[in-house]
Amino acid sequence: MVSDLRLQLIAIDGPVAVGKSSVGQLLAGKLGFSFFDTGLMYRAFTWKVLKLGISPENEKELSQLANVTRFDFIPRQEGYLFPSIDGEDVSSRLLCPEIEEKVSLVSKVAGVRQVMVSEQRRLAQRGKVIMAGRDIGTVVLPWAELKIFLVASVKERANRRYKELLERGEEVDYNVILAGLKKRDENDRHRSISPLKPAADALIIDTEKLSLEQVVDKIYALVVNR
Repeated sequence: MVSDLRLQLIAIDGPVAVGKSSVGQLLAGKLGFSFFDTGLMYRAFTWKVLKLGISPENEKELSQLANVTRFDFIPRQEGYLFPSIDGEDVSSRLLCPEIEEKVSLVSKVAGVRQVMVSEQRRLAQRGKVIMAGRDIGTVVLPWAELKIFLVASVKERANRRYKELLERGEEVDYNVILAGLKKRDENDRHRSISPLKPAADALIIDTEKLSLEQVVDKIYALVVNR
């Protein structure tokens, strides 16, 4: 743990299943920071949308719902923060196929993103936060002192997600996962609001042939050298 850092905010962006959460959590443990994966926030809200039977394509209702939803951040192991929604911890339900299928539709709605960004900035005010997502360095925290953008091929990311789900005991099909990631990439890169792209001053790290620990060590060295 590094206790005398003046650096307060680290942004980690990149496509789905590139390892942002794994990297962020390990890095947070080494630095004594909190870590939050903003994707979980969108998933939690999507869970609420589906629970209420609202169409993920009804932008007006989604925006209204976001504005009356209460978000909190629950600390877990090693400073990992999980979202609660209206006081309910739904973290165990966020990787279900229904949410996986609909979250990109929900997350592209301008009114939803406006609420999420506001909440994420509120969290960042605590300081010593590593935040991961698709638009942290470009939109949510453009003033973050260190911005990282992780990349890997879609096939490698599909393989990582496939292994992750198998380890959880889920029955999964690699080709279905691959197709899903390609669709998510297309949606994330071409949406009109906060498209997935590295910030101009982000450091791009190709994780394709690196272990998790090697990626973390590379970012840790950047932090310490600053």
